[in-house]
Amino acid sequence: MTQDELKQNVAQAAIEYVVPDTIIGVGTGSTANFFIDELAKIKGTIEGAVASSEATAERLKSHGIPVFDLNSVAEISVYIDGADEADAGLNLIKGGGGALTREKIVLAVADKFVCIADDSKKVNVLGKFPLPIEVIPMARSYVAREIVKRFGGEPVLRDGFITDNGNLILDVHALEITDPVSMENELNSIVGIVTNGLFAARPADIFLCGTANGVETLTAK
Repeated sequence: MTQDELKQNVAQAAIEYVVPDTIIGVGTGSTANFFIDELAKIKGTIEGAVASSEATAERLKSHGIPVFDLNSVAEISVYIDGADEADAGLNLIKGGGGALTREKIVLAVADKFVCIADDSKKVNVLGKFPLPIEVIPMARSYVAREIVKRFGGEPVLRDGFITDNGNLILDVHALEITDPVSMENELNSIVGIVTNGLFAARPADIFLCGTANGVETLTAK
């Protein structure tokens, strides 16, 4: 079974978590795109969606799904998005697509977080996938030095990439993240960081994991 087929399967499974007559949050990336395509089949059952990126908003609109500005929404029933890595506690690394800040903001309003990914994203310890950090452009070098000083790792500027917020991404390689909540909080204390790609203070509630034997429904251990 191909990776795309696994993503398709978890996207279909995630439809069961869509709450009728509500506004839902939708993430960014290839797996989220599969979910949007599935959501289009039942678009009449929801009020609409809040998008975590301009790309997601455009894909939703292309299917005729109403897209709401988060400032006009008081509650989101469920946020559905992929991940770049997930550990047994459903702590995640996200931001491979560069939308980590808006993803975190939309998630903050959501009642439930359903993560959808294939089983290649499951890890024992986070950090093999480079940790994305969104930074204010003028703080790039300072932030990189602070990260190395505090955590080690190898910050690398994501070349030619600008976030939807007009900022830069540092991808931090060679980390072994054994205490993701602590690291997430400390990273956010560094002046110049907008946010980081650790989703541990608010991990996933459910992880729909695509495997060759079907979709596994995992909760935090």
